Amino acid sequence: MKTIRGRLLPSALLCLCVALAGSVAAPVALPQTTIEINEASAEIGELLRLGRELERERRWGEALSHYEDSLRKHPADASLRRRLDYSRLHYDVVRRYVDRSYGELLDRTSLEEALNLYGEVLTKIQTHYVKSPNWKTLIVYGTNDLEVALNEPAFRQRNLPAADDLRIDQFRYELRRRMAEEVVLSRSAAMEEVRRIALLAQQRLGAEPAAVAMEYTCGAAGALDVYSTYLTPDQLNDVYAQIEGNFVGLGIEIKASAGTLLIVRVIPGSPAERAGLRGGDRIVSIDQQPVKDLPTDKAASLLQGAAGSIARLAVLSGDQTRSVSVRRDRVEVPSIDDAQIIDPAYGIGYLKLTCFQKTTARDIDAALWNLHRQGMRSLVMDLRGNPGGLLVTAVEVVDKFVDNGTIVTTRGRSPREDLVYTAHATGTWSVPLVVLIDGNSASAAEIFAGAIRDHRRGTVVGERSYGKGSVQGIFPLESSSAGVRLTTARFYSPAGKPYSEIGVSPDISVHQVARPAPGQVAIAAPAADAFLEAALQVARQTVAQRQTPR
Repeated sequence: MKTIRGRLLPSALLCLCVALAGSVAAPVALPQTTIEINEASAEIGELLRLGRELERERRWGEALSHYEDSLRKHPADASLRRRLDYSRLHYDVVRRYVDRSYGELLDRTSLEEALNLYGEVLTKIQTHYVKSPNWKTLIVYGTNDLEVALNEPAFRQRNLPAADDLRIDQFRYELRRRMAEEVVLSRSAAMEEVRRIALLAQQRLGAEPAAVAMEYTCGAAGALDVYSTYLTPDQLNDVYAQIEGNFVGLGIEIKASAGTLLIVRVIPGSPAERAGLRGGDRIVSIDQQPVKDLPTDKAASLLQGAAGSIARLAVLSGDQTRSVSVRRDRVEVPSIDDAQIIDPAYGIGYLKLTCFQKTTARDIDAALWNLHRQGMRSLVMDLRGNPGGLLVTAVEVVDKFVDNGTIVTTRGRSPREDLVYTAHATGTWSVPLVVLIDGNSASAAEIFAGAIRDHRRGTVVGERSYGKGSVQGIFPLESSSAGVRLTTARFYSPAGKPYSEIGVSPDISVHQVARPAPGQVAIAAPAADAFLEAALQVARQTVAQRQTPR
């Protein structure tokens, strides 16, 4: 899920994721067989069934979100992982072909220019990616991208309208046979192989060879890991806007849900808020086009537009549908969603940090001084749902609370990526800290929580964090207005522990259960926010201990 300017992205993160028991014989003359179904396996089976339904309906954005959520519950399941990868490939193809900037790029790109672009992306990977590339693997993933594209109506309508299913299947078979036999040992060999495949697709199917080469470009970046990707010109601009904290759009966070676009959050002060949109509302049509009849990303792309233009929405609130017109405008995205004293008796401040962007350090300074003037004696820093952001900003924010020692260490393939970021005593806040995290706290949020935990600077409360322990660099491409996002390093806590696929484990785990396991906190059912209530308990205890005479 991302803050959009009219574009829907899955829960991807900003730079810096039927077994049966054996039968048993009953002790009677005629044995009976009892089959016990493993509950986890049964749940996985149901999750796969629901995902396949979304796939059959070509609702790739929803399928991708569904499998991501499912893997949070069952991270080791290979079947869910395969369906996730398959859905992501389809989703990426559809997303590219509803992207105006990608279509314009294809319109003006020859095969030779597309091959030069492919070669430049390979050079970026060879130079900057955290691991040495395997050229054959990049070609294989590009072939997977092409095979998926050949099955997508948007690609076929644009690039091979005259090809029939039989010829496409024959071409697929020919491609697979080539991949089994081909040896690719260098960047130049990869480029030459893509040239041959593009010309073969033109010969067999009448395909646009530049479009075929572009699938290999996108496939090469996407083959590396879930955070590395090719960025269309508009997507590259989106990334820069997210880093700067402003963009032109409506100012909402959305995700696909049941044939609608569910508004997860409305940015304060945005055009959407002024128009009366609220979190929990569902967009059912955009400019009289029903969302349920459109691919998810196509529907989300209709929310885009120039400053001053109008988006006419049909919005479902509860069981009432209403018409809403929203004028697109520049949206300033605050990195702090809420800052207030939530317990005046104990002087407990609360700060909800939504991201780590260029303005965050300045925003936090202003918020902390304001809370200080109101009598803050302890601070709850809420990082739940925070997807991360800039590495340097995470370091700056930690440095406001930790006076010395290591904040984070990065290690990459290149020695220039091996860096140690340390704290400085000047300007450090000594206020007692409680940090709230959940399974969606990631990247820069994990750097902050991990540093606070390792330095024993505060208490981390909540759930184990996401586990995104890698740094991405954004690289514009000289041969076009596009770019690539590549993982350049992995980062480690002050204690030297990796974050990748491990995350930050809280000091106090919160679960709404009747009988908590050891080390967990049970919260009474009436609490509106169990995590926040647990954090308040810790903060109150800290303040009370400081007030107790010794």
